[in-house]
Amino acid sequence: MANMSQAIRMALHYGETHLGVKEIFGEDVGPPLGGVFTATQGLERAWNSPLDERGILGAALGLAWAGSRPVAEIQFVDYIFNAVDMLKLCANGRWSSGGRWGAPLVIMTPTGSGIHGSMYHSHSFDSIAAKLHGMKVVCPSTPIDAYGLMIAAIRDEDPVLYLKPKALLRSKGEELIPGEPADEKTLRGMIDAPIGDRSKWKPRWPKLTDYAVPIGQAKISHAGSDATVVTHGRMAPICLDVARGLESAGRGSVEVLDLRSLIPYDWDAITASVKKTGRVLFVNEETEIANLAEHFIRRLVDEMFYELKARPRLLCGKATPGVGLAVNLENFIQPQKTDVERAIAELLADPA
Repeated sequence: MANMSQAIRMALHYGETHLGVKEIFGEDVGPPLGGVFTATQGLERAWNSPLDERGILGAALGLAWAGSRPVAEIQFVDYIFNAVDMLKLCANGRWSSGGRWGAPLVIMTPTGSGIHGSMYHSHSFDSIAAKLHGMKVVCPSTPIDAYGLMIAAIRDEDPVLYLKPKALLRSKGEELIPGEPADEKTLRGMIDAPIGDRSKWKPRWPKLTDYAVPIGQAKISHAGSDATVVTHGRMAPICLDVARGLESAGRGSVEVLDLRSLIPYDWDAITASVKKTGRVLFVNEETEIANLAEHFIRRLVDEMFYELKARPRLLCGKATPGVGLAVNLENFIQPQKTDVERAIAELLADPA
């Protein structure tokens, strides 16, 4: 099975060979490195930009306005904050021009914690990204979704911010990507660059097929009837693991809803699941103040108050200036598996 970095790489290759992507660029995106997490390794259209986040986004926007479909990478989402004004330009161009200036570009960037990267390599950007009205925001939790969301993002006529969870980029999936060889060693031999001299290396791409995940469509990764957990990105496999463990132990039936898209979000999927279970827990890595899930909770209370059996809950990152380098600090600041287990137990125990 491909890991998430390989899945993104294969989707980008499909994009450059079938979907008209002519420019894939960012810091260390081109050879020899092919990206810090190797997500652009071996791509024909990948090239290295200067160390300038504002310049990267400005170039991408100019290319998109000129009719191209660029894919630009910000090496870590922690360094996208100094280019928020450029993100706003990408997002509001169609609206401010009365529909004349679309920006079909993809901005991909690794997000979140879990790699012990301390203050400058552990940020989440979800809630700020959700305020960039006019830009679509996606965040996969599995390789198959990473592939499908990238295909959909490349095709989209609006800018798409593609958040790839840092801690999941080496994680393997449970489903084969269409066209991927079943043997992972075979895949590595085909598309992973060798250690050492890469000057003569060329990838041998599998015959990939057109597989897209619709932007704005969540998925139920684990069906349940007692409570709903709404999550995405790095937290999704943790919540899935907890839900499976609770079910096997006979301690509760928990439905896990993986958003996949933050903007637009799948409100129909959220409400359908909450109507079924009557209990809901939102889990993400963002800090607790001005968290996107607070909007979901407010909307649930406004629209479904009398269908809730218990108060909606939020488990998220603590409101600290950053994420600590020490493992115990990071684990305290960011939700861990034991925190998810405890929060679900409390939700299930809350009297109706």
